Amino acid sequence: MKGKAFSNIPMSSPDITELEIRAVTNGLYRGRLSIGPQVEAFEKAIANYVGLKYAIGVSSGTAGLHLAVIAADVADKDLVITTPFSFIASANVILYERAIPIFVDVDPKTGNINPELISEAITDINGGHKKTNRWLPPVLRVSQSSKTLMNIKAILPVHAYGRPADIDPIRAIANQFNINVIEDACEAIGSEYKNRKVGTLGNCGVFAFYPNKQITTGEGGMIVTDDDALNSLFRSLRNQGRDIIDAWLNHSRLGYNYRLDEMSAALGAIQMSRIEELLTKREKVASLYNARLKDVKGIEIPYIAPSTTRMSWFVYVVRLNSKISRSRVMKELEARGIPSRPYFSPIHLQPFYIEKFGYKRGDFPVTEYLGDVSLALPFSGVMREDQVDYVCLNLIEILQKT
Repeated sequence: MKGKAFSNIPMSSPDITELEIRAVTNGLYRGRLSIGPQVEAFEKAIANYVGLKYAIGVSSGTAGLHLAVIAADVADKDLVITTPFSFIASANVILYERAIPIFVDVDPKTGNINPELISEAITDINGGHKKTNRWLPPVLRVSQSSKTLMNIKAILPVHAYGRPADIDPIRAIANQFNINVIEDACEAIGSEYKNRKVGTLGNCGVFAFYPNKQITTGEGGMIVTDDDALNSLFRSLRNQGRDIIDAWLNHSRLGYNYRLDEMSAALGAIQMSRIEELLTKREKVASLYNARLKDVKGIEIPYIAPSTTRMSWFVYVVRLNSKISRSRVMKELEARGIPSRPYFSPIHLQPFYIEKFGYKRGDFPVTEYLGDVSLALPFSGVMREDQVDYVCLNLIEILQKT
């Protein structure tokens, strides 16, 4: 076993200081635990950072995506185009509104949704010259006439791993067909696409702050937008459907308990005051990994597209040669105290999606290939250089045995 031995290297760790601890404690002493000044301060910090008028705090990134789907007027049997190479929440929120996720495959380099396939899918579904129902989930293809008009309400691209999706052609397609773009930026706060911050490039964007994210509130999320009407709607929907003008216990619409609490917001506001420090520390760890693994046979380090002017590192994911047994590599890493994870497991091959929609291997070959060869290594902004050395030295030794 090479390098200094460690009893355990965490898969990820939040970067928490005394500043965050004091902020949360002070909030508890103040006694206001919900719908208060800490949420407002955190929202203002996010809005100022991304350069939009509004940020709306919610209980999770999933909650934010759900509200964004509702705001796009997605309803029963409507269609939303999205990617099967993502965390499952980005597709589940479509199902919450009894709509249908229409998966299109991803770019093999970035792992992000392929704009050319989005255009092809919309053209076909809307009755183009090749009108087919082949984009529908398998169980629906036999029950839907090729002449049936289907309502495509939104495109939901995901900035996977923090890599910005190719948004400009996606926006052009959306404008052509007058449909919404919901940015899933849950893994990507701070990333920039052609010098523009992700989350600001669609009708609205959503960030998430789980403990493994670039900044954390424990649990929590944020919707960002420049649209006045969307801002009001999101604030109502997150608070059981109450509008600002509603009296106590009067509710204008169906809403949800998706509020962000004051303690979480206090933590988030301090994290935002440190965001450049936090992103820089993660960039440094990623650069340490890149330097040690870039020339290793059997490994492909993360690809960063030319359109990415800043990469906000959420995870560090390598690709193994397809002839290498990933499960064996993971088992040997684990024996040396090094955790690792497949990342992502394709959504369409999750048991629920197979049962509900009839998907099978071969439906989205690029996604499936990436799902088979991608391996997330331990990563966080507080990871030390000697820990990176230990991971890399042992990974290289394991691969050399292959």
